[in-house]
Amino acid sequence: MRVLIITNNPNRASFRQRIGAYLDTFAAEGILAEVALLPKGFLARRRLFRQAADFDGVFLHKKKLNWHDAWQLRRYSKKIIYNFDDAIMYSDVRPGRYSRAHAVPFRRTVQLADMVITGSAYLAERARPFNTNVHVLPLGLNVQDYGLDPLPPSDSTTRLVWIGSATTLDYLERIRPVLERVVAAHDKVVIRIVGDVFPSWKNIVTEEIQWSPEARRVKLATSDIGLAPLPDDPFTQGKCSFKVLEYSASGLPVVASPVGTNTDYVLEGATGFLVRTEDEWVDRLTRLIHDPALRAQMGRRGRSHAAEHDVSVIGNRFVNLVRGSLEGTR
Repeated sequence: MRVLIITNNPNRASFRQRIGAYLDTFAAEGILAEVALLPKGFLARRRLFRQAADFDGVFLHKKKLNWHDAWQLRRYSKKIIYNFDDAIMYSDVRPGRYSRAHAVPFRRTVQLADMVITGSAYLAERARPFNTNVHVLPLGLNVQDYGLDPLPPSDSTTRLVWIGSATTLDYLERIRPVLERVVAAHDKVVIRIVGDVFPSWKNIVTEEIQWSPEARRVKLATSDIGLAPLPDDPFTQGKCSFKVLEYSASGLPVVASPVGTNTDYVLEGATGFLVRTEDEWVDRLTRLIHDPALRAQMGRRGRSHAAEHDVSVIGNRFVNLVRGSLEGTR
């Protein structure tokens, strides 16, 4: 079987997590995938869509199509699988308002697909009014890429870690009052940030770590508590919370907002805590700072829970969905 994978950016985290991590699994199972960057020009896109006829199916990653692109892709494709893991039917700037610019292309693209694969039940419910063949496939990660064995000796500093990009840094900014209170109440608490941009905070001691695969592995494993704040709105409810799985795979307890798949990936009281108010954030963080044994217990349980989302597990489900669509059995 041959599949043409079309994406706007094969280097973005979403592509790596949703598709790139499984290309070897596809190949091992006899599904040969060719990744193509969706070009900007009209003629270049038409040439790409015509190539779809040479494949058993097309896998469209996240991109919402205009009417002409949708018509061209449907004309030449034997099968179309649409995969997305964000609330792309809403505007991230004004998520509470109806956005025709987001909603109409979303509906059009979902309708043209033979199968839709989403990252959460919330996203699946947004797609089902326009397509009856919708499946939920959680995010997966390679658990072996996380953690250190053995861990280096502790220096008695407690590190609260957040990992993310420039586009999500505002979510961390929203709990700055929490972090100010926690840092002010403890002598040896540091906020470690792993990413590509960093906040300018005066009253909070931070460690700025430029993201790389190795930095991610080492700096998460040598932290103590993972942070996953999110505001609650129609856009963020579609977030698939990859950072929570990363924290758990690294053996960290997680304190998170009960939004998106945070509620699936954080087992309340077992792998971390789900909190809503500023006082709840401060209370749970303080409890974990004062109780290293609880951190260790939650970290072990979290790593076991993350293993249920290993790429080997999710990859088998992914292959079965893709093969079933291409063969016409799903």
